[in-house]
Amino acid sequence: MTKASVLIVPGLGNSGPDHWQSWLQQRHPSFTRVEQADWDAPALEDWVWSLEQAVAAAAAPVVLVAHSLGCMTVAHWALRSGSSVSKVAAALLVAPPDVESAEHTPPEVHGFAPVPTDPLPFRALVLASRNDPYAAIERSCAFAVGWGADFIDAGDLGHINTAAGYGPWPDGERLVLDLLRAVDSGV
Repeated sequence: MTKASVLIVPGLGNSGPDHWQSWLQQRHPSFTRVEQADWDAPALEDWVWSLEQAVAAAAAPVVLVAHSLGCMTVAHWALRSGSSVSKVAAALLVAPPDVESAEHTPPEVHGFAPVPTDPLPFRALVLASRNDPYAAIERSCAFAVGWGADFIDAGDLGHINTAAGYGPWPDGERLVLDLLRAVDSGV
């Protein structure tokens, strides 16, 4: 269907088998998951390095599909990566957590603070929920503004994960496919 490589970038815990990212990967076997050495004790430098390796190995152009801490991994990687960042055409960043907030996020993710605020060097779309326990909608919108990304207020979808009922997520799949069409058509 597409000439672009899709890399799925999970967050803390690796988006289990019932998560929408896993559902998406099952529906599209050519999509590749970025693997991390330790999904439960994330280390920023290790996660950024793993994403760098995956992007470097992928055929261009690349579309990133990140969830939760995967969004912060993408933002940090975009600031630190070398020439491989030019391979990325677009990113869908779903439910970025407020890693600077002890109130909203667990201590395991605080090593990803501060949140990068520089514009991403590729097209990006941030989708966030009004009742996400890991980030206030205003913070998610501020992330999008800093990153130069388009923003979708998705309403009340929780953290857009398995616990919130998002195994199959056709709306998310549609967003990914729309990004792929745009990349393939050069839009």
